[in-house]
Amino acid sequence: MILDFFKTAANLKKISRQGWIDKLSLKNPESVADHSYSMAIIGMVISDLENYNSEKILKMILLHDLSESKIGDYTPSQVNKEKKNKLENNAFNEIIKNLPDLIKSQYLQIWQEYQENNSLESKIVHQIDKLEMALQAKIYEKDGHPQEKFESFFESAKIDITDPKLKELFTKIIKDMR
Repeated sequence: MILDFFKTAANLKKISRQGWIDKLSLKNPESVADHSYSMAIIGMVISDLENYNSEKILKMILLHDLSESKIGDYTPSQVNKEKKNKLENNAFNEIIKNLPDLIKSQYLQIWQEYQENNSLESKIVHQIDKLEMALQAKIYEKDGHPQEKFESFFESAKIDITDPKLKELFTKIIKDMR
């Protein structure tokens, strides 16, 4: 039961982030697991600095892309939001179905909270997702990929990041990493 859950989660190491493939034609982009790990580090530090619920934020980060271990990483150009949510919800329910009831219900609640994006923690995690994307875009840009290919990533992050601390970090990523 639990081992199946671990195997499924480990599969995220093999799932490439599709946006980098589509927009940059990268042959070896970061994996979803790479992205989740980087988000977890950011989330841990921000949670501790701002005295947020670190455990909840870290669990939400670790669960937020788990469904992609079964369905892959879809971009908005590949599938509409409603269909993506349905695919992700079905995959998530399948992934957690054999976990012990106590943690299954806890993970499902965290997952639903993330999907609904109406709590402080879910709003922060969504913004950390965008911040991490901007950070990775800057890393790829510094690796020599054309700057103009990143504008849509930076614009998306600029619009969606509203938390003052995260906005400050975003500005530093954009300016200081030149």
